[in-house]
Amino acid sequence: MSDLSQQIHEDGSPDRLAIDTIRTLAMDAVQKANSGHPGTPMALAPVVHTLWSRFLRYDPAAPDWPNRDRFVLSVGHASMLLYAVLHLAGVREIDADGQPTGAPAVSLDDIKQFRQLSSKTPGHPEYRMTTGVETTTGPLGQGCGNSVGMAIAERALAARYNRDGFDLFDHDVYVLCGDGDMMEGVSGEAASIAGHLKLSNLCWIYDSNHISIEGSTDLAFDEDVGQRFQAYGWNVLHVDDANDAEAIAQALETFRATTDAPTFIIVHSVIGWGSPRAGSEKAHGEALGEDNVRATKQAYGWPEDAQFLVPDGVAERFGAAVADRGRPAREAWEALFARYHETFPQEAAEIDELRRGKLHDGWQQAIPRFDADAKGLASRDSSGKVINAVAPHVPALLGGAADLSPSTKTDIKGANSFEATNYAGKNLHFGVREHAMGSIANGMALSYLRPYTATFLVFADYMRAPIRLAAIMELPVVFVFTHDSIGVGEDGPTHQPIEHLATLRAIPGLDTIRPGDANEVAVAWKVALEHSHEPTALILSRQAIPTLDRSNYASADGLERGGYVLADAAGGAPEVILIGTGSELPMVVEAHERLTAEGVRSRVVSLPSWYLFEKQDRAYRESVLPPDVMARVAVEQAGSMGWDRYVTSHGATITMSTFGASAPLAKLQEKYGFTVDNVVKVARDVLEQAK
Repeated sequence: MSDLSQQIHEDGSPDRLAIDTIRTLAMDAVQKANSGHPGTPMALAPVVHTLWSRFLRYDPAAPDWPNRDRFVLSVGHASMLLYAVLHLAGVREIDADGQPTGAPAVSLDDIKQFRQLSSKTPGHPEYRMTTGVETTTGPLGQGCGNSVGMAIAERALAARYNRDGFDLFDHDVYVLCGDGDMMEGVSGEAASIAGHLKLSNLCWIYDSNHISIEGSTDLAFDEDVGQRFQAYGWNVLHVDDANDAEAIAQALETFRATTDAPTFIIVHSVIGWGSPRAGSEKAHGEALGEDNVRATKQAYGWPEDAQFLVPDGVAERFGAAVADRGRPAREAWEALFARYHETFPQEAAEIDELRRGKLHDGWQQAIPRFDADAKGLASRDSSGKVINAVAPHVPALLGGAADLSPSTKTDIKGANSFEATNYAGKNLHFGVREHAMGSIANGMALSYLRPYTATFLVFADYMRAPIRLAAIMELPVVFVFTHDSIGVGEDGPTHQPIEHLATLRAIPGLDTIRPGDANEVAVAWKVALEHSHEPTALILSRQAIPTLDRSNYASADGLERGGYVLADAAGGAPEVILIGTGSELPMVVEAHERLTAEGVRSRVVSLPSWYLFEKQDRAYRESVLPPDVMARVAVEQAGSMGWDRYVTSHGATITMSTFGASAPLAKLQEKYGFTVDNVVKVARDVLEQAK
């Protein structure tokens, strides 16, 4: 028997038996589904087995223990690797309220239902769907970015809550990533931040197998990734053979001893190891085929006809290896936290609230109210005032901008920057890295914090993937977007968002709010921070917006229902409804006043959040927008897409149908029809047509 054959063939040792169980479960699940990615689980089973059985601090009986180590499978297509490990480790299921159900997180039957409808084993790991999945990792690179957020959160929590003799937060974050992750730009952005922040609690294990869907990575990717990460400030280690458990263990020991940098372990593997398709792209994204599965099992020394075989003792030994280390650590932590409760009751209460996803009682009382002001404030400015008013009362609030905080007004005044020399800082500096900023914020939200990010609305395109994933995972991240329209003025079309509001509103589960004056901004922040299962996109202006006199108009609290009657017709039912959002709302109000003075019964509807408005019952929606009032005009400095549901075919929009132009704002408003005169004219036109 050749050396390679000896290496491939099962040697009967408990570790190798567990490793081959992971491999064959992945092969069988993908084959049964006739869909999936078997090659990476087959190659990396020794890596994950070594990490979980010898290093990961994790209690399968309490998978939501706050100080557990995090394991992120950024190569989400290799999901069977994670499902097999969760099954063998005996991880127990918890429900949406954090209560144990008594069921396994992933049963053998669940594995047999891989990629099937309503299964707990979907094609890519889904947070909230499967206990033990720390984050949703579908698009490559996102798990890498999330992990940086998790590592930041650990450092922030430790800085705030750890005390002498009370190290409540000191966990590590491990990531399994691959060539695809390394090609995606988000991983480079995230790695650069992690190196700058010297996040020594972060370890990325890079599966360097040189295979992608199209073939060898040499087709498009031949850089020295290790040198790149050295330049980022990471400690770079090499493991020449993914099957060398001792070399893997030594690298992980080095990571745990490193205190001044994140660690990047390059592991060289053979995709589809042991199969006839080993080392080929054919082992990546499709089932091996029944004949190849049998041949691979024969090479392993595995029963060829056995399917979904977990040999006696494998799960028990592997589960014990994980639990015998994790359970005592968790129990010691719980005892420590009980003593912490006695010594630091206020801080302990805050931690309890964070674990429940709640904010400290009474923080809403800090939200400012704004006096009527004809000149008003840019909504980015009023937003900054709200952030600074509530920040002292919301300990979990932490955020920053993509090098734009002076423009987005998102600095917390008097607070320090979050840096390698001060993890207690409240102001994060993401640099010009919008994509990583979004994915990092998601990781922070997955670790008890309430993060916010900020950039210009036009750059929402650079962070659409993490915004979408925040909505899928139901994470209460606040995405602040300023410079929301042609109001950017002289910066021109490249900086003037047109289609962005429609595309954000199209994301299911994302609350996109465009407040129309300072008091609507205040209520918008209240709504955003009260959300526990929805991310929020706050859309804010660069230019000043008059602060409406709420003694003459309805309370801005109406924003909590998404849309409300701001000003109503005098003397009867409205003949025409004017709908506005954001900086156009005061313009709509002025047009309403002129129409009223001319004897037209006009109603103004403020509609800052379509998401919240659609959650209201039909009776409320129709009380705001009566179906029998056909004459309607919507005014918004953005594209018209979506407005037809509110103005109907009988109404009209004053919106943007082209990109903008470089000019002072007043000139742009006149050019594109955003004037009181034009709103009045269009209102009269639709009113005439409705007769």
